[in-house]
Amino acid sequence: MRPPCILAIGRNYADHAAEMGGTALGNPIVFMKNPASVIGDGDSIVIPPICQEHGPQVDWEGELAVVLGRDCRDVALDEAMNCIAGYAVANDVSARWWQKEGSGGQFCRGKSFDTFCPMSAMTPASTVGDPQTLTLKTSLNGEVVQESSTGLMLFPVATLVHQLSRGTTLVKGTVMLTGTPAGVGFARKPPRFLKHGDVVEVEITRVGRLRNPVVEV
Repeated sequence: MRPPCILAIGRNYADHAAEMGGTALGNPIVFMKNPASVIGDGDSIVIPPICQEHGPQVDWEGELAVVLGRDCRDVALDEAMNCIAGYAVANDVSARWWQKEGSGGQFCRGKSFDTFCPMSAMTPASTVGDPQTLTLKTSLNGEVVQESSTGLMLFPVATLVHQLSRGTTLVKGTVMLTGTPAGVGFARKPPRFLKHGDVVEVEITRVGRLRNPVVEV
């Protein structure tokens, strides 16, 4: 089902910030994705014609997703974990030209095309335990392209809930994408982008696995 809101975090792993030519900042980089971009496990990531106009550009970003279980505002840091219903595996699919050049420096459009937010079913928080002790692995056509620990997040899950709820009501069902580690296609030399026939898999220990084929139309 579509969440009411998707909040996403940029540069939350130092190695990814470095590979993208940026640095980590003192506050989280926050952007939004269109809830209509959500698809499920097994559904196709569809690269639309608008994302083919400026050459190959559609990239993968394996991420841990946090699902809020209640409305929350001004949540104290030591209460933040009580707001979480569960976790999911996500892929913050990104059209890099639209993210970096086509939208005035704003991330939203390049991240929000239809099918650009694959997510697995939610796993209850009680089953997952500490979200900072998980291994995240992304594979493209069976080749591992990202592998890291959520313990390397610059802003841990509790901090994100605390920070993003300051002065702002985060409604029940809101999804928070917590950032991606190094290994995205844009940073490779030469760059490597998704194409028709590819299969992207993201796996996070104790949370689940997400598998999506890629289709160009």
